[in-house]
Formats: sequence, structure tokens, C-alpha cells
Amino acid sequence: MIEIIPAIDIIDGKCVRLSQGDYDTKKIYNESPVEVAKEFEEAGIKRLHMVDLDGAKQSKIINFKTLESVTSNTKLKIDFGGGIKTNEDVEAVLNTGAAMINIGSVAVKQPELVEDWIKQFGASKILLGADVRDENIMISGWQQSANLNIINYISAYINRGVDQIFCTDISKDGLLQGASIDLYKKILKAFPQLHLIASGGITSIDDIEELDAIGCSGAIIGKALYEGRIQLNQLKKYLQ
Repeated sequence: MIEIIPAIDIIDGKCVRLSQGDYDTKKIYNESPVEVAKEFEEAGIKRLHMVDLDGAKQSKIINFKTLESVTSNTKLKIDFGGGIKTNEDVEAVLNTGAAMINIGSVAVKQPELVEDWIKQFGASKILLGADVRDENIMISGWQQSANLNIINYISAYINRGVDQIFCTDISKDGLLQGASIDLYKKILKAFPQLHLIASGGITSIDDIEELDAIGCSGAIIGKALYEGRIQLNQLKKYLQ
């Protein structure tokens, strides 16, 4: 059964969403991420995907207090990312109660550093992000191609012990146009044992059912929840 993972993106301590990673499209949905997280937890959600968008932009963790508030006020299993660059950052995030760090650009630019983190903290603490456009990995806030094919990227990290990845099709993100089913099928065909979490474009309960059917282990849902396209009560069968 696919796991439902709502996304909370943070700017200035507030819960926001962007479209295709463009900060100019910022829309504030709630002044209090803790309130949002509690609402998810009350509905039966077990897991949360948190991204410090200020941190991602400034290459250092900015909204640390927001993470602290959510971990101390809920029992949600949280993966947190945005601005994580050093061993100290990883330790601080995990010590604050996050179950995992989620990482993107740093995994492409500094694979040796991430390999050290895997050895030091364990692969179960690392949620690898793969941001993709036309099957190529994009980095630096999705502005720059890494000239690296998604299949080769995943293969390199599976060889390092990683077994859970979330993949975002940038062309779909925040546009409510449906998930990249063909892309996920291709990845799962290449790596049948991979815990693949779909992200970007998920618009309806039908998308979630389709992702479940092809074998995705999780679905990160953002705008569709905030805009009411998917209601929490529609997700009950996935929240056992």
C-alpha cells in the first residue's frame, strides 16, 4: 500500500507552495506549519516531507525553529531538507527529531560527502531526491542541468546503499496536471526493489491509485491537498 506523504514547504516560517520551483509564484497557505502538521496527523497521516525553501536558496538551514516546533508538537515521521551541507547540519536535523534528511543538489555535487553521511548516519536516514526534467537530473533550485541521466544517478546511489528515493518531475510540479507515470514505471522497471516516492503533479485520488498500482512506495502531495483537489477523508484507505 502506497504511503501518503504531505509536503510542507517553508518560507519565513510559513507554509507555502511554489510552481515549478519558482519563488516568484509563492503562495502562502498557512502562517503556522505546526497547525497544518497537526491537522494531517489528526487525519491519520504518519509521515511528512518538509523543505526549508529559504535554506535551499541560501545554502544553509534557516527555518530550524519550524522543524523544532513540528517535531515537538506531533509524532509524525519527518524527512527534512533545504540547506543541509555539513555533518553538523545532518546531526542537528536528526537530533531535533526528524527521521531523515532529504537531499538533492548536494548528492549530485558532492557524492563523496553524501557517501560519508551514509556510512556515519546509515542509509535509512537519507532520503535521496531526484529532480528531473526530460529524464536528466536538475540542480541548484532546478535551474541547472547536471548532465546526468536519472537511471545512472539512481544506480550510483543504490551501489552506495541507498534504497529510498523521491523523484520530482519538474515539468509537472505545482501545476496539478497529473503524475509522471511513465517515468516512474521506467525507474521501477530498472530498479524493482527501490522504494520510489512519487512527487510533483499529483492532482487527484486517481493519480494516487495509479501510482499505487505501478508499485510506488509513497506519494508526496502538496498543492492538491492545499487547494482541496484531494480531501484528507478520500485518503482513508491509505491511512490504516
